[in-house]
Amino acid sequence: MRDRIKAFLKEKDMCVLATTREGRPHCSLMAYIADEEGEWIYMVTHRSTTKYTNLLHNQEVSLLVDNRCEGLPADRGKIQALTVHGVFHEVEKQETRQELLEKIQKRHPHMREFLIHPEAEIISVRASSFLFLDGISDAHHITLTP
Repeated sequence: MRDRIKAFLKEKDMCVLATTREGRPHCSLMAYIADEEGEWIYMVTHRSTTKYTNLLHNQEVSLLVDNRCEGLPADRGKIQALTVHGVFHEVEKQETRQELLEKIQKRHPHMREFLIHPEAEIISVRASSFLFLDGISDAHHITLTP
């Protein structure tokens, strides 16, 4: 199941990022890329956003990746969704930041201007667990070891 989850995460490139601050949740539609193992997810935002402020106060996040963009199946009971729980980490090394920005731009060329903005900041999330829903009731939970 881990390979199936990794493949699902790698083939998609849009998610909903959920952050919180002082008990108040905030959701954002985000473009993302994942590393080869599907354990790190990378997104970009601007430092002045609510999501980034939330991340600085509470590093725990949740992501939702699903297959709605492919059109709903005739049998909606066959929709697939992946919930990722993880922790935000800042990317401090300039060389790593540049490599990630290039990879994000390659997958999302429409974001070029957004990525080169002086306020652009990488959101790096280390996954701690996955919940893969394959249809209405076929759920698979995996916890990653730190």
